[in-house]
Amino acid sequence: MNGPGYQNIKQDWGIDELVTKLRHLRVQSLETRHRRDRPPKLPSRKELQKILDGLGAVLFPNRLGLPDLNDEGIDYFVGHTLDTLLRELYKQIRRELQFTSGHTAVDDAYPQAVAITREFAARLPEVRTLLDSDIQAAYEGDPAARSSDEVLVCYPGITAITHHRLAHILYQLGAPLVARIISELAHSATGIDIHPGAKIGESFFIDHGTGVVIGETAVIGRHVRVYQAVTLGAKRFQKDDDGILVKGNARHPIVEDDVVIYAGATILGRITIGRGSTIGGNVWLTYSVPPGSNITQAHVRSELFHDGGGI
Repeated sequence: MNGPGYQNIKQDWGIDELVTKLRHLRVQSLETRHRRDRPPKLPSRKELQKILDGLGAVLFPNRLGLPDLNDEGIDYFVGHTLDTLLRELYKQIRRELQFTSGHTAVDDAYPQAVAITREFAARLPEVRTLLDSDIQAAYEGDPAARSSDEVLVCYPGITAITHHRLAHILYQLGAPLVARIISELAHSATGIDIHPGAKIGESFFIDHGTGVVIGETAVIGRHVRVYQAVTLGAKRFQKDDDGILVKGNARHPIVEDDVVIYAGATILGRITIGRGSTIGGNVWLTYSVPPGSNITQAHVRSELFHDGGGI
């Protein structure tokens, strides 16, 4: 196939025509979004991944930091690393603010980006405290866990909740796009999809984790445990008079303290799972249950027959 007869074949990929077509589609897309000029740059997934890796090392320097750190060097490492990371995070937040406003001028976004970054930094001790409770909950809740260090470095649920704790703060402070990118980085790495808007209390444990979905307006209390393929989702999507989806309304479940939700359960709508309840595997639940409930597939079927809905 590499003989002389093939050397004379012209390798013409039609690049000029492709460039013209792609330019036309790009311009058309900008006009559709009412943008005739070049839009500001989006935050970078690649840079945010580096920032997240660094923040993990800052929060847990003895386990995720440099391998040769000693007691005397830890504080210097944390301070130096944090200074570098916050400068980079500021740039990504500024990009989001410029993109949202549609302007590339630095002056417009600078003060707000600085304020968001500074407040985010101030809340890092809070994140560390919450993550300690999450790690302890995983260690106590999984008989296979041999140490809290194993939980930190091995469990996808801890990776996901670490990303979420950081993303949720940015979401609250006014950087929802950066927050969403952070949550999607965790989603790609773990298969766990937690929207940064979800509110999650201390000592949260996701066991195994693959396929877990937690929606934007979900509220989860303290000491809650969920297993793989659990969904806390919306039952329906409301539309306005023009047929456009209504954004931001409370549409996901409230899960109170000390609840366990087993694998494959789907809980939909703005309903409340009462404190201390257990939701069995593969249950499909669309109504509130009182504290101390034990909901199984058989229970749900009984309710459906009792109400005359059938199954």
